Amino acid sequence: MGFWNRALGSIGIMSSGQASQPRASYQSAGGGTLIVTPQQIEEALRTGNVSSSGEAVTATTAMRVAAVFGCIRVRCTGPATLPIDIKRRVDERTREDASDHFAWQLMRRRPNQWMKPHQFRRMLQAQVLLKGNGYALKVPGVGGRIQALLPMDPDRVHTQQLDDLTIVHDWTRRDGRKIRLQQKDVFHLFGLTLDGVRGVTPLTYARESVGNALAMDRYQGKVLEKGARVSGTLEKKEGGLSDKAYDRLKASVEEFRAGGDREGDFLILEEGLSWKAMSLTLADMQWIESQKLSRTNIMMFYGVPPFMLGDTEKSTSWGTGIEQQKQGFLAFTAEDDLTMWEESINADIIGDGDVFARFNRAAFVRGDIKTRFAAYTAGRNGGWYSVNDIRGLEDMNPIEGGDDYDAPLNSNAAPASDKDPADDPSR
Repeated sequence: MGFWNRALGSIGIMSSGQASQPRASYQSAGGGTLIVTPQQIEEALRTGNVSSSGEAVTATTAMRVAAVFGCIRVRCTGPATLPIDIKRRVDERTREDASDHFAWQLMRRRPNQWMKPHQFRRMLQAQVLLKGNGYALKVPGVGGRIQALLPMDPDRVHTQQLDDLTIVHDWTRRDGRKIRLQQKDVFHLFGLTLDGVRGVTPLTYARESVGNALAMDRYQGKVLEKGARVSGTLEKKEGGLSDKAYDRLKASVEEFRAGGDREGDFLILEEGLSWKAMSLTLADMQWIESQKLSRTNIMMFYGVPPFMLGDTEKSTSWGTGIEQQKQGFLAFTAEDDLTMWEESINADIIGDGDVFARFNRAAFVRGDIKTRFAAYTAGRNGGWYSVNDIRGLEDMNPIEGGDDYDAPLNSNAAPASDKDPADDPSR
């Protein structure tokens, strides 16, 4: 706790005489919400986190659903992996890398002493998607700089707006001490909001869909465990089985149900028995459709197209194909996440009007060399990329004479002749 105490002391929110305040309840090992205020108790009693299927839906239990885990993984990829540039406005038209700014170190090198930028951004993005908010305590350094960002569990932070319209964050530490942080002390990420103060998680409104998925997974697990589903029948045209044959057959079937080395082997039928497979019943088909519907609803809540989770059954449901679905995801879902990060970094961390953060969206095509090189060709022929600009984007050293922005003479962008084609004597 030494590092935490030094960090808290550096922003003046802890003193040796500060009394410890007990928590109203403790967070369970399985996750959930820490209740520390009467308002939270009232909200928990009024809304709860149990779906109509009887399943408790929390961030931890929801991640056991494949569709939820897949949506979180996909939504976290952009903010976690895209390069983020910290730029400085030199004049109205000129920008330069602000590698000397402390935000550069926080976002591209080390947000704190134990996390890497990729881990930090992925974790806070997942907290926003699962719990509505992502928090990090800003540790101030010399000259107004921020030397570290310490993540805080959203379940231990209660954000509210006071009567004078100021925002405060009441944070309950692990030792039970409750500390009030000012807005300037916290890096706060949240997307969809209904009050402009706290974020709303999709789980709040997708509780029934996630709960149904959990219930179906639990039921299916029990069925597989007990082997209760009948896949076929054994028929005998005349007479019954002898006691000896019945006992042998029963033992053999039980052995097959248990799996093991005989799984997939032949079953020897007794005394003229024949096997008749049973097709899917209407109830079976309805069960499968219910699973598909539950998965689709969850993906809809999180704004992730089905093909990104491996479901290509309806790959043409949005646009004319998978490529259009991808572009739709980048435009309507990923862009929202990136904008949230950029605006939060600019407002809560940088604060300088001439310095700003921006993700490099072009990195989305890093894995598509054909598209990437086609964009370079268009930029070079259009005259807005130089050879060295392109080499820099590919992490290659500049070459002599590579800073020329004139379009190549053999490109389609070469200037047309001033002569009238009608004056050409060869025509």
